[in-house]
Amino acid sequence: MSAEPAPTGQLRIERSGTVATVIMDNPEMRNAITQGMWQQFTNVLAELDADDGVKVVVLRGAGKHFSAGADIASVQKILHDPATGHSDGGDITVAEDALAKFRKPTIAAIDGYCVGGGWQIAGACDIRLASERAIYGVTPAKIGIVYPLSGIKRLVQLAGPATAKYLLLTGDFVNAAQALELGLATKVIATDAFWPEVHSFALRLAGRSQFSAQGHKALVNAIGAAASEAQIAELSNYWQGQMAVSGDAAIGVAAFLAKETPHFTWLRPQDS
Repeated sequence: MSAEPAPTGQLRIERSGTVATVIMDNPEMRNAITQGMWQQFTNVLAELDADDGVKVVVLRGAGKHFSAGADIASVQKILHDPATGHSDGGDITVAEDALAKFRKPTIAAIDGYCVGGGWQIAGACDIRLASERAIYGVTPAKIGIVYPLSGIKRLVQLAGPATAKYLLLTGDFVNAAQALELGLATKVIATDAFWPEVHSFALRLAGRSQFSAQGHKALVNAIGAAASEAQIAELSNYWQGQMAVSGDAAIGVAAFLAKETPHFTWLRPQDS
């Protein structure tokens, strides 16, 4: 495993084969995300998108916690959107949207606290794996702000309006079992087995056809965003066209018939 060191209060990338891990590194503040860290997401994700050796990205916090959210001391500055003059997302929404639109599969590895803006990062990932000691909270009501619209929309999509209201209006914390029940976690894993299982899961995901993974992710995202039937049909036709030239289908079928493990070769759409 190679590491690209960075000082505390930065995003840090670690690579292990086909899996890259983005670490929110600010452990003295339970990985609260500073404005500089929010602003790094776009470039970090662009770097990993361009790296064809990376097939899956894991997001986690350094040490014992995922993230305590945006740095409260500068939260109004972080939320400020110069284009509108409002505090309706700013750097947080830019980072969240970049992660949600990232074409490769993403996994949030949630251990310890996942609060506020930390949940926005977790919610923008495709899969959320939580340890039994994970604690979730969406807490703007505790500090008198309105949560970014991007975060509210994603919370409603994942958990439904009733749960979104409960979390946003109360600011209450929920444990891992409750988070699973509410739709905030994909799977809960025993704490002592958490990191090995996250790594194993990421490697298994990386071994699947990335053509299938990226095509399905794009289609599910479009359906979840309530795209028009015409837009969804156009996107589906695009991926069906890509399938004819990807090569992965032939590899997968041949491996299945031979009872062998497929070694897929597709990396990105031909027109990207």
